[in-house]
Amino acid sequence: MESFVLLASLCGCVLCSVWPFQMQCYHCEETLLDNDCSAPKFIVNCTANIQNACQKEVIVGENGVIYRKACASFSTCLIVSAGYQSFCVPGRVGSVCISCCNTPLCNGPRPPRISLAPSHPPTSPTGLLLIITVSVATLP
Repeated sequence: MESFVLLASLCGCVLCSVWPFQMQCYHCEETLLDNDCSAPKFIVNCTANIQNACQKEVIVGENGVIYRKACASFSTCLIVSAGYQSFCVPGRVGSVCISCCNTPLCNGPRPPRISLAPSHPPTSPTGLLLIITVSVATLP
């Protein structure tokens, strides 16, 4: 049984060296863009088995928002982002927000918000009154 565990461990090491994990992230340095540098041309391959995360900095300046995106070590990114936490006030000039994530291309565009509101136009005040009246009328 011990030899099987040793063999599995050795195979695991061989597999790691043959197929290293390589993260992909968006990368840009101090880019003042409307699209936050999340276009395909900004995608890079990170250093395998070293840079296992993506980092995003959002800096609000007087002339607009500046984005820095890069590959990073997840633990180092977390330490840096914690150090800047008190400077992160989104929308305020001088704000610096740093975020870390560890899935491919996670420092890209934010997914669209899903609205829980109905997709039809709001009910007119008369219709709303009718709904309330019907609801009250059907109560036991």
